[in-house]
Amino acid sequence: MIGAALVIYLGTAALFVAVASSMLGVSRRGGGALFGERIAIVELEGLIVDVDDQVRELRAYRDNPGIRAVVLRINSPGGAVAPTQELYGAIRRLREAGKPVVASLGAVAASGGYYIAVAADQIYANPGTLTGSIGVVMQMANLNALMKKVGVEYVVVKAGEFKDVGNFARPMTAEERRILQALLDDVHGQFIAAVADGRKLDRAVVRRFADGRVFSGTQAKALHMIDELGGLEEAVEGAATLAGLPKPPRVIGPRRRFSIVDLLRNQLGLTGLATPTLPLLKTPLYLMD
Repeated sequence: MIGAALVIYLGTAALFVAVASSMLGVSRRGGGALFGERIAIVELEGLIVDVDDQVRELRAYRDNPGIRAVVLRINSPGGAVAPTQELYGAIRRLREAGKPVVASLGAVAASGGYYIAVAADQIYANPGTLTGSIGVVMQMANLNALMKKVGVEYVVVKAGEFKDVGNFARPMTAEERRILQALLDDVHGQFIAAVADGRKLDRAVVRRFADGRVFSGTQAKALHMIDELGGLEEAVEGAATLAGLPKPPRVIGPRRRFSIVDLLRNQLGLTGLATPTLPLLKTPLYLMD
């Protein structure tokens, strides 16, 4: 009986979310978004690991003639390299289709978050936004001494001299360090090139502040890392200007992802519990603060 009631409850909740999502097209500033030209807001929140949803949104807005511009709201300390570059590419394709993109940096838009932002036509940040952190990091533990102390022997059978690079059971060799450093330097160079291209700066200029440092929004503006100081509202106004739309423009709010787990946690009063972390690769490359 309880199981049947739970199924009905979840079905009703899902229907409600679907209806609510369809109404997100209503402008936050009045007027229906079902008619006329609009600006869409896409959100990027948290660690950058999976950007499939954002890439699909950008593709849909690229193909939608009613969407004239997109504002990408970023609150992220960065994340894995490849997803960051995927979203960067999706933004560039949207711009190539003739639709302006404005990045709005929230509390934090550092490392991979900033990498994505430089793909936009313009970048807005609050004076206290934390951004920059142009660098790449790979972290590995060395438990060799501890394992010897407790009497644990870690055996590796491999084909390929460097197949177990990053093995936590032994010290890293000089050659392994050289290989990994070359890898990080290559990705760091890609990051610098993206910033130089997006911000129209000389690479030598970018290298001066591309040492992993974090900047405030005010500092970033002085370095020409962003265009304007302002929040989401100012970014939307800027997108309207680029798209040639009247102000205030009609806006489609960000899509909300429905989660059964979050729904149950909220209803059962378990919102204080931590969400399980995502499994990551053994030695992932991160663009993060």
